[in-house]
Order: sequence, then structure tokens, then C-alpha cells
Amino acid sequence: MNKTGLWAVVLVSAVFAAGCSSTGGSKGGAAGGDGAGVSTEAYGSVGLTADQLQQAENRTIYFDLDQSEVPPRYYDVLRAQALYLIDNPDMTLTVEGHCDERGSREYNIALGERRANAVTRFLEAEGVAAGRVNAISYGEERPADPGQGESAWALNRRAIILY
Repeated sequence: MNKTGLWAVVLVSAVFAAGCSSTGGSKGGAAGGDGAGVSTEAYGSVGLTADQLQQAENRTIYFDLDQSEVPPRYYDVLRAQALYLIDNPDMTLTVEGHCDERGSREYNIALGERRANAVTRFLEAEGVAAGRVNAISYGEERPADPGQGESAWALNRRAIILY
């Protein structure tokens, strides 16, 4: 092979290698390469990105009737939220507790507070500093679904993480 052919092979190989490389984040994700500064770093065992953590389905915890313990099905999402908060130490959040319309106003305010506090305690147990999370209860005052019946009530029994 002559020198020109050799340089062509080297150049093609270098271009190919550069196109196949990636930069990994510290938690298994990859940095965004579109120049927009959007991080695609993955958080937690569920591998959610910061953008995905902001979506409503990853910020809403639903509870069973008269319950205020965080259901185990939300543990991984909340752990990912905690990792995100630890990586962003200047960020604070509010956890809102909500209830369905059944029960007295006073009971629902107290239950909503227990729900918000349960999510707050979970995040703190995962390493989020206590002063960064504010818990508030709205009881039955802000329903997600104003309808009647179990399908509406199930949507109203929740805690919402707000950044």
C-alpha cells in the first residue's frame, strides 16, 4: 500500500472511532451531544434522566384509602429523585399531600400531611438534607379528578413532588 492509501485508511479509521465513542455519566448515563446542554445522566436503578424525573408520573405518589406509608412500588422512583437532589444541592422542593373527598376536612388535612411527610422522610433517609424539603397538605381541596367514585378518588389520594 502506498503512503496516500495508508493515510486514507488512518483517516477513515479515526473518523469511525470518533463517531463510535461516547462520554459516560457517573451514574451510567451519557452526556448530551447536541450542544444544547441537556443532561441525559441516568439516576437510580430505574435509570431515569433529569427530564424524566420532572414528568408528572415520576413526581406523583398514589396512596391506598386511609394510608400514608409510601407504597413499595414508588421506592425506586423516589430513590432516583433523591440522587437527583443530592447532585443538585442548591435545589429545594415541596411535597404536597392530597386526599379524596371522603372524611372530614380536618381528617383529610391531617392525612394529607402524613402523606407529604412520608415522602419527605423517605427522601431524607436517602440522603437529602432536611431543610431542602417542605411538606404541605391540601387535604381534599385540590382534587386531580373532581368526579365521584373509586377511579376519581384513587387519583386524588396522592403526594406530589414540586421543584
